[in-house]
Amino acid sequence: MKGSSGASLRELPSAGYPIQKTVWKILAGLLHLGNVHFADSEDEAQPCQLMDGTKVSVRTSASLLQLAEDMLLETMQIRTIKAGKQQQVFRKPCSRAECDTRRDCLAKLIYARLFDWLVSVINSSICADSSSWTAFIGLLDVYGFESFPDNSLEQLCINYANEKLQQHFVAHYLRAQQEEYAVEGLEWSFLNYQDNQTCLDLLEGSPISICSLINEECRLNRPSSAAQLQTRIESALAGQPCLGQSKLSREPSFVVVHFAGPVRYHTEGLVEKNKDPVPPELTGLLQQSQDPLLMMLFPANPEEKTQEELSGQSRAPALTVVSKFKASLEQLLQVLHSTTPHYIRCIKPNSQNQPQTFLQEEVLSQLEACGLVETIHISAAGFPIRVSHQNFVERYKLLRRLRPHTSSGLWGLCSAKGPTEQPLCAKEATLQPLLQDILHALPALIQTASTPGDPAETTQVPLYCGRTKIFMTDSMLELLECGRAQMLEQCARCIQCGWRRHRLQKQEKQRRAVVLIQAAVRSWLTRKHIRRLHTAATVIKRAWHRWRIRMACLASKELDGMEEKPMPRAPSSLSPSLPAAHTKLLGAVIHLWPLGLVLANSAVGVRGFQRKLVAHACLRLPTGSPSNKFQTPQQDQAGITSIRALPRGSIKFHCRKSPLQYADICPEPSDSSVTGFNQILLERHRPVQV
Repeated sequence: MKGSSGASLRELPSAGYPIQKTVWKILAGLLHLGNVHFADSEDEAQPCQLMDGTKVSVRTSASLLQLAEDMLLETMQIRTIKAGKQQQVFRKPCSRAECDTRRDCLAKLIYARLFDWLVSVINSSICADSSSWTAFIGLLDVYGFESFPDNSLEQLCINYANEKLQQHFVAHYLRAQQEEYAVEGLEWSFLNYQDNQTCLDLLEGSPISICSLINEECRLNRPSSAAQLQTRIESALAGQPCLGQSKLSREPSFVVVHFAGPVRYHTEGLVEKNKDPVPPELTGLLQQSQDPLLMMLFPANPEEKTQEELSGQSRAPALTVVSKFKASLEQLLQVLHSTTPHYIRCIKPNSQNQPQTFLQEEVLSQLEACGLVETIHISAAGFPIRVSHQNFVERYKLLRRLRPHTSSGLWGLCSAKGPTEQPLCAKEATLQPLLQDILHALPALIQTASTPGDPAETTQVPLYCGRTKIFMTDSMLELLECGRAQMLEQCARCIQCGWRRHRLQKQEKQRRAVVLIQAAVRSWLTRKHIRRLHTAATVIKRAWHRWRIRMACLASKELDGMEEKPMPRAPSSLSPSLPAAHTKLLGAVIHLWPLGLVLANSAVGVRGFQRKLVAHACLRLPTGSPSNKFQTPQQDQAGITSIRALPRGSIKFHCRKSPLQYADICPEPSDSSVTGFNQILLERHRPVQV
């Protein structure tokens, strides 16, 4: 078949017929064939008729498969039976269920031949001659464990294959573990683990098993009922521990306890599915097709005999679905035993194909169905944690600080035992001292973590040192990680203390530098301010001296250049009609007018003591004696006519024209008036020039 497929593959393109288009046409014809439905016939002697709307599907399917429409419809409606020694042919109309079964059988027959042909063509195109290679890489995709509300022959075969693969996986895993332990020099053996051999004996055991009973029912020429098959299985396999009964089920069924859980299988239609007969008239119909690919898949060879003819002549047991599946599974296991398998488990987080959704129940059921839970139990029975020497030293070298100064041994720490010690390489020789230091620190770590009332923990360390790896349990790994976390915490505290000390010292230095800079800046600002004040005081002093000299010069020019005019002596009584208060006020004004002149012409903005100094300086009054007065008794008698000397006449003022009426008129000297007093008051608005 493989060689003929390759020859046909080369012949089809030469005929000008594309292979891919032919495959699409055949698959489209099968899809249209699935749309054909039949109606119940009123007379059993008449074949079933097509339902309304399905004639188009029959016509389209026949056209795509290049078959005669009448022959295609007749093959599905009428059954041909050969009986007697003369092989007489009888034609019997099929019921509606039989018509549907023959339609599905025709589709499965075409699809199976087409699939096998595609596999052979692909293998022949990508695979070289077997004599030119000695190794290969194969990919096996197997369905997982299946358990539905209604389970039949399909689920039984799939779960049977999963049982065989689980047994192979467990054996392969245990063998790999034993080999690794032997290489590392460890003595360990798995004693307790769940073996599914009892379930395999129930399914495929000899002489009696579920598969053998189903095949025997197929070989008997008698009608088989579901209840009868259930009763026979329960009675023949009553002592099997993996066989259970479903007492609450109304339908005939039996329960098989698989490694992933119990599954209930219905016996209804189980025998018919196992037979999977192919009527010879269907094969003869496909041999009459004009399609080149179907002609190649179903060659018209009169020498070939059908399965029924061979079974009728030789009385040999017919090949059933279970038998074919079992033979194929045995070939697969032979290949797996001769190769080095690697397993990849695919887990679906949810059945709705939704992103970011993780359903714990579904994932756990898939893990149980894949056998990973049992694998974890087997791994936990030994040393599930294996770390190389280099990785162990790199991760746990901090624990060397826990090593006591006087070591008393490894306290039951087991090391690798081998018949011969192999010489260590340079890298291993470098790691050995560090590794020994870490191992000597473990008893102190275990003693620290153990309780006072539990001395058993201090006698045995659950850690084995192999030639290249460290083997330990989960509890020992947790202990090592806890000790490493404590050491890292101590180191982190030391780093934090050092950093905080450095940061405080740096902040103190910065504070001192800031204080020094601030002191220098403040000193510079103070000196600058003092210099400005000194400069301003010098300017004021110079201006004051200039103003004093100028005022002295002006006073000298105005007072010394006047003509002397004797002023009459003021009478003792000014007027008999003025009251005494007015008389005293007028006398004070007359005697104090020089002071008003001085104050009116003093510097603007001078206040307090400086104003007093200006008044004293202008009047030239002595500052030593507190009994000085602005006027003397002699002056009171003769009147004040000048600041520096007694005036000789009237005082003449040089001023601008005043806006006041009669302000620019020099008054006549009289006994009751003050000469030049208005002019003195008018000088107040004049600005002081420095």
